[in-house]
Amino acid sequence: MLYLIGLGLSEKSFGLEAREAIDSSTKIYLESYTVEFPYKKEDLEKQLKGKKIIPVDREFVEQKLDELIKEAKTNTVSLLVYGSPLTATTHITIIDEAKKNKVKVKVIHSSSIFDAIAETGLQVYKFGKTASLPAFKADSYIDLVKDNQKIKAHTLILVDIGMTSKEAIEKLEKDSKDKKLKLEKIVICSQLGAPDSKILYDTLKNLKDKKVKAPFCIIIPSELHFVEKGFLEQF
Repeated sequence: MLYLIGLGLSEKSFGLEAREAIDSSTKIYLESYTVEFPYKKEDLEKQLKGKKIIPVDREFVEQKLDELIKEAKTNTVSLLVYGSPLTATTHITIIDEAKKNKVKVKVIHSSSIFDAIAETGLQVYKFGKTASLPAFKADSYIDLVKDNQKIKAHTLILVDIGMTSKEAIEKLEKDSKDKKLKLEKIVICSQLGAPDSKILYDTLKNLKDKKVKAPFCIIIPSELHFVEKGFLEQF
């Protein structure tokens, strides 16, 4: 049996169903390569009554998937994922491989950044395609922002793991200038759903030197409804 469990956005946000699945597991893995956690593994283990959690990297989940599936054939195994378990495309592959090998899979869903961004006051149904801001030299994500702007849709930008907010903003500033995209105020969401969550709404220039904790994301607002605008202004 393989459980694919979403942890939500804080170490306390997973529910009773997830806890029962974890309690029944002989091995508990923690996918640790798609996001910078806002808490330590030890904090999570305390919530799980000291159960041992094994962090795994991209190689284990993507290239050694057969080992995970083989283990789940004879044991109950849980793979814990920050946020929602199916946000990363890798994880749907896990389900597919498990089914091919006749291993039972149970997905336990949870909250993710995709619903938490509603805390900004921006209407979720007005978001377009999601973009990724890479740490390496690439600016094609700006084209996606421009496409969203054409249909008056907001853009959620997920930032590469390891980047500071200053690095991300400076790259966004340079790339948007190179691509002739005029940006006014943007939104930065830091650790949404966690105790130290913060939302900032300002110009790129003013946000550069703000202290922003990981994980964080950036939102490029498009045309604002007056209710959205009024709500955003408080940040």
